[in-house]
Amino acid sequence: MLISGAMAALANSVRAALVAGLLLTGNTMILIHDRAARGRTEMGWLDSRHTFSFGHFHDPRRMGFGALRVINEDRVIPGAGFGTHSHANMEIISYVIEGALAHKDSIGNGSIIEPGDVQRMSAGTGISHSEFNPSRDRPVHFLQIWIIPERGGLPPSYEQKRVSDAEKHGRLRLVGARDGGDGAITIHQDVRLYAALLDEGDSVTHAIPPGRRTWVQIVRGAVALDGDQLKAGDGAAITEADAVALKAESAAELLLFDLA
Repeated sequence: MLISGAMAALANSVRAALVAGLLLTGNTMILIHDRAARGRTEMGWLDSRHTFSFGHFHDPRRMGFGALRVINEDRVIPGAGFGTHSHANMEIISYVIEGALAHKDSIGNGSIIEPGDVQRMSAGTGISHSEFNPSRDRPVHFLQIWIIPERGGLPPSYEQKRVSDAEKHGRLRLVGARDGGDGAITIHQDVRLYAALLDEGDSVTHAIPPGRRTWVQIVRGAVALDGDQLKAGDGAAITEADAVALKAESAAELLLFDLA
């Protein structure tokens, strides 16, 4: 039986997605990014999993999703961390899951980031910073997220906001947006970042405006999305859909990015 050029192209794209650890599911455009398909960096003091290409892990099929460029899940042993290094023209967000992270930068900021905090550093024209685990006995587990800013050459800046568990419990709580406000950090890009803490059986729905896309990152637990189970470390890219519905199959924590 002959397969048309369009059908062959579709078959090839699905095959490529499967090789990449991405699964096409349902009638909407949902690509599941399997946690086991992430890149990995192990350095003794650091165990880092890379959702998108980063460092020595490079895959041309995983160069980000819209303005969302990096999601690294990092674990750092007590007393260790990233020494002073530089960035430019990137929005860098730290989201601590367990433990604490000590931050210092070249524009005079020093802080401790703990679960519940959302930190944003705009590298802009250039900034140097360090990140260390200040604990003597507890590892730190956190997500480092990079978002490409809407324009280059911004002045370097820093912001840290605390959002209580109660505000995220059973709902999608806005924790970052272009305009900030309402306890959310300011992100210099057309993106809205939400966080949710769900009990088993809780459901949340996010309406997707026309022309926008959504990325869901599971932080902890298990969540059902369009009939598929996502676990900690899994991600999902949703396009050409008018809404995304998520139901917790166990106690769960997740981030949702609404992107242009």
